[in-house]
Amino acid sequence: MSLNNLLNSIVPLDLAAMDAARQRQAQLAKPPGSLGRLEDLSVQLAGITGKILNRIEKKHLLVFSADNGVVAEGVSSAPQSVTLQQTINLTRAKTGAATLCKHFGCDITVCDVGVNADIRDPLVLNRKIAYGTQNIVRGPAMTRSQAEQAILLGMELAQETDADVIGIGEMGIGNTTTSSAVLSVLLDADVDAVTGRGGGITDDSFLKKKEVIKTAIEVNQPNKHDIVDVLSKVGGFDIAAMCGAFLGCAATRRPVVIDGFISAVAALCAYKLCPNVKGYLVPSHASYEIGYKLAMDAMELQPLFLLGMRLGEGSGCPLAFKILDAACAIINDMATFDQAGIDDDYLEEIREGDKFTVEGVQ
Repeated sequence: MSLNNLLNSIVPLDLAAMDAARQRQAQLAKPPGSLGRLEDLSVQLAGITGKILNRIEKKHLLVFSADNGVVAEGVSSAPQSVTLQQTINLTRAKTGAATLCKHFGCDITVCDVGVNADIRDPLVLNRKIAYGTQNIVRGPAMTRSQAEQAILLGMELAQETDADVIGIGEMGIGNTTTSSAVLSVLLDADVDAVTGRGGGITDDSFLKKKEVIKTAIEVNQPNKHDIVDVLSKVGGFDIAAMCGAFLGCAATRRPVVIDGFISAVAALCAYKLCPNVKGYLVPSHASYEIGYKLAMDAMELQPLFLLGMRLGEGSGCPLAFKILDAACAIINDMATFDQAGIDDDYLEEIREGDKFTVEGVQ
């Protein structure tokens, strides 16, 4: 499937199913809206699947691994070799995200789209495009053809993955630098406003990181209206493949969970390519990285929880899967007023508008 065909295949949410889910929520034995985001998620799931009652049984995390040539500029405290080792460790339940997947019974696929080494571990899916990207300070990260290849690769993997919900994670030293560059271009935002310290760097390295991003944007002049151009010039194989995975999930009408900062930037790329994608997105945790909120605001999304997390890898996804489980349990299994033997006539006046907010209190 070509990229244009993929984008055209993504349809809006089923509004009739969402209305029916809201009506079901109104019949459940509870004050209106009292289960907050759990109710919203059940309505969103109805819009995604076209069914009022849903179950999230098969859960799968897709992790895309790639190296970034920009690490040569000293933007990360970790050596590039960490990408290789952690890519392998992800398949052995030794990393944060993999440990949570094992604990909660989620499947995980680790895909090499551009690690700067040969990986002979059979548990790592080999879809390598190249041995890392080029240094974005000196020119484009990749060719436009490679960027399109990465997007379509991610799309295909998502479509082939048998799951009710998919989470999108990454592994790649230097990818907070590329993500910040992509976000700065897409939102026409100041580099200082979107760039954090990633895995942790000194003050001097942090200043250098921001200068590197500014230089990369200046050198490559990416077109913010052309997402593929932005990804090819200042992005990474991981971000491009993740973007494709978000598109693939939406095309197959399944909810897809955003992890942290890098995952959010990839989701924003998918959203910019096809606004219909938004309805399929479920943010997990609020990333500690400062650019995360800007990416969320651009998509008008709110994370489900605040835990001060900044690990990446897809570590927020298994947690969000459980929240989706809870949303399904409520709408599927909670008693209605009739089943509970309660006359809900007393709620008629309360249901007319907002009778819960205290004026002046947020």
